[in-house]
Amino acid sequence: MLKTKEWFGEWFDSPYYHVLYKHRDDKEAKYFIDRLIEYFQFSENDLIQDLACGKGRHAIYLNKKGYKVVGLDLSVQNITFASLFENQKLKFYVHDMRFPWEGERFDYILNLFTSFGYFETKGENQQAILAMAAGLKKGGKLLIDFLNPFTVINDLVPKEIKKIKGIDFHIQKFLCDEYIVKNIRFEDKGEHFQFQERVKTIKRVKFLEYFEHADLELIDLFGDYNLNPYIAEKSERMIFVLKK
Repeated sequence: MLKTKEWFGEWFDSPYYHVLYKHRDDKEAKYFIDRLIEYFQFSENDLIQDLACGKGRHAIYLNKKGYKVVGLDLSVQNITFASLFENQKLKFYVHDMRFPWEGERFDYILNLFTSFGYFETKGENQQAILAMAAGLKKGGKLLIDFLNPFTVINDLVPKEIKKIKGIDFHIQKFLCDEYIVKNIRFEDKGEHFQFQERVKTIKRVKFLEYFEHADLELIDLFGDYNLNPYIAEKSERMIFVLKK
């Protein structure tokens, strides 16, 4: 059955999304968060937003380190799960990043692990960046962790099959109209499913335009989770650090 609404709204709310990506490395995620804690020198009084937080693994980890965190995500299922871990210093809400959330409240906003580039238009991308800027206090900082289009395209694996929990996920990847497209087909309990992921290959220059229009100042650009400098042809990531 082919899903017709915005793919990220449907796919991220599907239990199969979490089956396919259950291998994601929590150790790597915690390592990256530890590096960010060291880099930003968060204080216990800071309020941190985890934007597009998924099931909350980064927000929960930050909270366990003693920080005040608000996690926002479009998926009702993700927020329902994450809310089980709420406490006085950790809250989760369903929210679309294209719209502001409680303006000028946050000291830091973190948008981690390629949780951007899903929208159909440049206007929506700009709208999301503007919403992030609106959520920051004056002097607050925004981090956007995005894929590096150059290396992802060069290393693209056209076809593969992943067998997870008895399900054969047939995955096809290709480049189409500046999007990295991933078609995902599988069968479970006699029912056929088909989903598609589409992530725009947004280049550094375009991000810089978005930031300029949002009055955000670029203060650092890293190329990996070790926070090494970004090198266009080699880096795994583009990790932007911006100041309002």
